[in-house]
Amino acid sequence: MSNNAIYILAIESSCDDTAAAVLKNNKVLSNVVAGQKIHEEYGGVVPELASRAHQQNIVPVIDSALKKAGINLKDINGIAFTQGPGLMGSLLVGTSFAKSLALSLDIPLIAVNHMHAHILAHFIDEDGYDKPVFPFLALTISGGHTQIVKVTSFFDMEIIGETTDDAVGEAFDKSAKIMGLPYPGGPLIDKLAKEGNPKKFQFTKPKAPGLNFSFSGLKTQILYFIQRNVALNPNFIEENKADICASIQHTIIEILMDKLKLAVAETGLNQIAIGGGVSANSGIRETLKAAESKYVWKTFIPKFEYTTDNAAMIGIVGYQKYLENKFNDAGVISKARIEF
Repeated sequence: MSNNAIYILAIESSCDDTAAAVLKNNKVLSNVVAGQKIHEEYGGVVPELASRAHQQNIVPVIDSALKKAGINLKDINGIAFTQGPGLMGSLLVGTSFAKSLALSLDIPLIAVNHMHAHILAHFIDEDGYDKPVFPFLALTISGGHTQIVKVTSFFDMEIIGETTDDAVGEAFDKSAKIMGLPYPGGPLIDKLAKEGNPKKFQFTKPKAPGLNFSFSGLKTQILYFIQRNVALNPNFIEENKADICASIQHTIIEILMDKLKLAVAETGLNQIAIGGGVSANSGIRETLKAAESKYVWKTFIPKFEYTTDNAAMIGIVGYQKYLENKFNDAGVISKARIEF
């Protein structure tokens, strides 16, 4: 490995955020994200609209990332991009741009698994943030995924538990939609939950075998709960909004913690690192920090900007792959579903 600095340009376009970042080794120089407001009026991401917005955003986002990093394209040593999983149209925009740019600059192209990136975001150099030591457990929670992963090294990861139906992020967003809250509803539930009583309403925790999760039954339970109470009192949601949100969030957190405790008992690993968009949830963060003293765990919670979809996390995987010469040729393709 050379002692010279390695500059990685990273591109993330798996869903509805167009992102670009520049890393110098494992330090982030810039991390730019362009969101897409258009999906709010539809109550969820519309794939065709997302891919069109990526086409509009990708050039200015990459240009901004380079300018904020204070470097030129000729300084870049490699280009990392999200290969999958994600929305196919969105992925194709980032993949095509990364291929073309790497070819024109004659530098390595590095394909990255989006879910690996959520985990390895913990290895970005950031003041005030510790890094986990291999091996450790990762809880990856997002709108599309809920996984417990045993992480032995940068390139040796094993899913030991995952959702059998819906992801935790979907449980938050669908619950919010049932309550009539605007999209995306997960952050609103988190905000309202701070003002409510988490024990006010009781929801049954779904049963799933082993370390796996299930959230579809909880969503149905919340739907029937709301319908039943609104039939009795049309103002039920408005009068109890904070308590409903706090109770839903409390139940979801208990489901996650039950499985984490079981995973620690089964593996003997007590380092827990969280990642994914739902790890931005303040209730989950506070519960995990409390677990350090309660269960004698060491927990790792990433900087907020590295939890939701971003390119810095793609860049840190790209950097580690660059060190190992794990490059791809122009034949690499986007994959909506990708082997972990």
